[in-house]
Amino acid sequence: MKEPQAKAIHYTDVPANAFGDEAPGVTIRWVIDEPHDGAPHYALRVLEIAAGGHTPRHSHPFEHENYVIEGQGRVLLGDVWHEVGPGSVVFVPPDLEHTYVNTGDGPFRFLCGIPTSRHMPAQD
Repeated sequence: MKEPQAKAIHYTDVPANAFGDEAPGVTIRWVIDEPHDGAPHYALRVLEIAAGGHTPRHSHPFEHENYVIEGQGRVLLGDVWHEVGPGSVVFVPPDLEHTYVNTGDGPFRFLCGIPTSRHMPAQD
């Protein structure tokens, strides 16, 4: 594993990668992570969903912590929808089905924290 490296940059200095066909209009920036920064416990990502875009409905065995920076959206947590906007926080427990949808006219941008690989639950 890489040794932890201090870093102070603008998030746009990290490339925005398209999420893929399963998430139209979604990009992700791994702004702090294990491979590039040696982060030992926590990875931080910036997700941006274009107007009309969404993530797939999915679940996984690890948690998310989200903070909405910009835009308007809806988050499905289990079977309940929540309207969110700047300043909203979202906690997605492990194994809970969830999705994010941009409901505004501009970008829907939020921070997403997840555990690094050493803290990921073992998958069967």
